Amino acid sequence: MIAFVSAFAVFLILHSVPAVPAIRAGIIARIGRPTYFIGYSLVSTIVLVWVFAAALSLDYIPLWELRPWHASVAFVLAPLGIFLVLAGLLSGNPLSVSVRSGANLGAVTRITRHPVLWGFALWAIGHIVANGDLRSVLLFGGFGGFALGSIPMAERRAKRRLGENWTPLSVQTSIWPLAAFLRGGRPAADRALLLAAVLAAITVVWLLFGGGHSMLFGADPLAVIG
Repeated sequence: MIAFVSAFAVFLILHSVPAVPAIRAGIIARIGRPTYFIGYSLVSTIVLVWVFAAALSLDYIPLWELRPWHASVAFVLAPLGIFLVLAGLLSGNPLSVSVRSGANLGAVTRITRHPVLWGFALWAIGHIVANGDLRSVLLFGGFGGFALGSIPMAERRAKRRLGENWTPLSVQTSIWPLAAFLRGGRPAADRALLLAAVLAAITVVWLLFGGGHSMLFGADPLAVIG
């Protein structure tokens, strides 16, 4: 448990400190933007592997009896989460997390203005339901809680950064997924959204049918319905 707590604490620090504009700007000024993003991505991957390895070393303690419908929840929420994360990262979005700069909103923001954060949360919830054990609650609950807890912070940062431009941008979307459509918003599509859909489909097919999930995590999700 100490190893898992330590790994997850490093994960939280790694993803919290650079979110402070002054710190991120200072690091980029010292080492340059390309070096920063390459180094940050490499370190993030290493820490993520550490977190999963530490979680898998914990004892398996079941919390509820698994049923076939539990796996179905993951089969729905996890692919949807992957799609939202990819679409959010590839799309322009000054209101939330994105690797693209610019003042225009991508089509995915019609679904929610925080697609990356909601994507991680949905992916995590699906895995909690499908696994039903303590280590999954700790691991995926930690990821999901961190993602959802980051939404209010992202809102405050965007409001400060955008100033008077916040209102005309935010009225086009919503915090809650699909809530904008209840106010009369219309679905939209763009290149980033379509690319994310294709990449998400390829990723899910590889994970489920190409042995990717078994190779990475030592578990076959389809075994529960076989």
